[in-house]
Amino acid sequence: MLAAARVASRAVKAPSASRTFAGSALRASDALFVHRDTEYNNSKIPFSFNAENMKKAEEIISHYPKQYKKAAIIPLLDLGQRQNKGWTSISVMNYVAQLVEVPPMRVYEVATFYTMFNREPIGKNFVQVCTTTPCMLRGAYEILDTVKEHLGGIHVGDTTKDGKFTLVEVECLGACSNAPMLAVNDDFYEDLTPETTKKVLDGFAKGSIPKPGPQSGRQTSENSAGLTALTSKPYGPGEHCSPEFR
Repeated sequence: MLAAARVASRAVKAPSASRTFAGSALRASDALFVHRDTEYNNSKIPFSFNAENMKKAEEIISHYPKQYKKAAIIPLLDLGQRQNKGWTSISVMNYVAQLVEVPPMRVYEVATFYTMFNREPIGKNFVQVCTTTPCMLRGAYEILDTVKEHLGGIHVGDTTKDGKFTLVEVECLGACSNAPMLAVNDDFYEDLTPETTKKVLDGFAKGSIPKPGPQSGRQTSENSAGLTALTSKPYGPGEHCSPEFR
């Protein structure tokens, strides 16, 4: 009797309200981990290192014992991605597998695990906006919205129609003390405001490379309020030692 009452009470309970913790668009797992042949990305498209990169590849492989050439997969994929206009195609992966003499699946496993390997074509300038906690507290989403609007209303994951910019939102890039920041290709742009963000993007749009680093005028990660320590002359050798130790 008691058991029946419990079952009945469970049956009439209203479902609990739920909410999501993230508002970003859902992506099917096969878009991240499964290759689908397309006209621009299939194994019939040839790829090989040019003469300059082949020398670099040989130098990279030489760092490892012959039986461990597979340890060079990550730097070789990076080299291939750079030659392939910023993205890692199936042909790049197959070529790297051939170079280090492993089954292609071993390279696919690496390329699909690390998000730094772009599996789709990107624009000439790859804009990565950090929105992790330190940057978020310093206005990262305002910077992200500025980039979206200034690049013609694109969304995260989009490439501009002229092919000059691709925008992504990323986790920590390691410049927390200079938040908010974004990276364009290999360079960091820090201490950003909406105004300085637009200047950086305009520079890239014109074909130049704006000066990387803090855009606020400060040097590296120095205190923005000026020096508060180490303001006096540093001690010389033995300056405050007893005479017998000088």
